[in-house]
Amino acid sequence: MARPTTQVLTLLELLQSGGIRTMTELAGRLGVDERTVRRYVDHLTDLGVPVESVRGRYGGYRLAPGYRMPPLMLDDDEALAVLLGLAAGHRAGLMTAASTAGETASAKIRRVLPDRVARRLDSVLGSLAFTAPPAPPGELAAPDAAVLLTLADAVRHHRPAFIRYTAADGRRSERTLHPYGLVSHSGRWYLTGADAGTGEERTFRLDRIADARALPGSFEPPPGLDPAQRVLSGFATAAYRHHVILRVQGTTGQIRARLPASVATIEELTPRERPSPDEPGSAEGPEASRWHRVEVRAERLDWLPAVLASLDLPFVIEQPGELRGLVIAFADRLRAFATTR
Repeated sequence: MARPTTQVLTLLELLQSGGIRTMTELAGRLGVDERTVRRYVDHLTDLGVPVESVRGRYGGYRLAPGYRMPPLMLDDDEALAVLLGLAAGHRAGLMTAASTAGETASAKIRRVLPDRVARRLDSVLGSLAFTAPPAPPGELAAPDAAVLLTLADAVRHHRPAFIRYTAADGRRSERTLHPYGLVSHSGRWYLTGADAGTGEERTFRLDRIADARALPGSFEPPPGLDPAQRVLSGFATAAYRHHVILRVQGTTGQIRARLPASVATIEELTPRERPSPDEPGSAEGPEASRWHRVEVRAERLDWLPAVLASLDLPFVIEQPGELRGLVIAFADRLRAFATTR
């Protein structure tokens, strides 16, 4: 049978998880009767832990709101989960401008772990591999924690927000926004929303926001809102040097495998817009009638021939003509490589 001290700490851990815990639930989790639960609650109160009694049909016990509880008690699995989250967040660029917070939190957890558990966790963390290398120090600017929390609260409660923003070209502006959502993409944080004055939808890099505060009032976000998709679409439609238009025969999934939403927009063509079945390269079969208009905006074109080749799907280049020459040259190089002995 568990010792009373262990049971009291277990009760504390249950209350720390938040919300109201009913007497029946606590008695069941601790394996004791309700009278014993009350005695354990009294022990916590004597130790200065602010346990509140909530009356009513769904009443029970809870901790006073906002109370920060020491000590932090983690079992092996919980400690692993926290350290993995800190490591992955650092590699993915999910940390805020207080970049040392993740390191100090990790160090505190490691410091109190038994040697046996610490060695096991170090083995797991040491064996991890990431598909992309971490960004060099200073390359990915992290957002300010206060800005992030303020805007997250505005998003959640549909409140307008005021921001001071510095664009990529150094221009500074002050804006009132209807913030739709926060998105982390490729190691950076973004805010998507609408300018309250013009109604124009915009995407902002969080690390370029110097100040943010919620404003009185509320707004109604658009129905079916998908902030991540809006951010990705913004990348695909941004102004770049080249505007590439293709017609590709295949399914959306096949095209997206090589041209994700952050790179290209895809729209299925009507029968009248599709190339003739007699056009060179057209495929046959159940998917033969499925053609899509694919638009890509890019600063350079030299990477596209290899991507189009990897699609292994029939395609037609509508513009620019320069891309046709690059694709032909790429095909000639492949042919030369294949025939070299």
